[in-house]
Amino acid sequence: MSRTPPARPPEARIPRAGLTADRLVAAAADLADEAGYENVTLSALARRFDVKDASLYAHVRGLRDLRTRMALLAGGEMIDRIAAAVEGRTGKEALAAFAGAYRGYALAHPGRYAATQIPLDEATVTDSPALRRTAEVTYGLLRAYGLEEPDLTDAVRLLRSSFHGYCALESAGAFGAPRDLEASWDRMIDALHLTLRNWPRRAAD
Repeated sequence: MSRTPPARPPEARIPRAGLTADRLVAAAADLADEAGYENVTLSALARRFDVKDASLYAHVRGLRDLRTRMALLAGGEMIDRIAAAVEGRTGKEALAAFAGAYRGYALAHPGRYAATQIPLDEATVTDSPALRRTAEVTYGLLRAYGLEEPDLTDAVRLLRSSFHGYCALESAGAFGAPRDLEASWDRMIDALHLTLRNWPRRAAD
């Protein structure tokens, strides 16, 4: 006797009443975490609100604008976590707290985190309180090591590439050795702390 296959659950939809840019961006960020940043499209977002694609243009200018807003939203969430983690801490303790909050956000919210990596135009960066705060917290951490420009910028790039690279490889399951991931992470923080303490100073170019 044949059995009728169970019906697929309907796609989750969000009530469209009171549709705003903020609600769209928050829904897009959730979609990015659930389905992947690359799968965030205006069509996919419109389906969530059960509206036509054209309806979204009353709130965002297009996909690029939506993704820029997602980057700012996620950047704000991320720096809030980092700032709370480093508050009252200095030196290696602050570095470890900063790194841990960074990693925690990247792993818990992969789609949102991916949005923070897109290039933004200079005017957007300048006008964003969240991005200005990110710079203040990051540079404040590094100035505690006695760094000034151009060493500050070089050190920021070192930290960002180290944290991002580790998180990207961890998310992809690319660490195949049996060595504990937490142990390797802690050793990386140790190495970065020693590097920052012993940074080779150089004059501005």
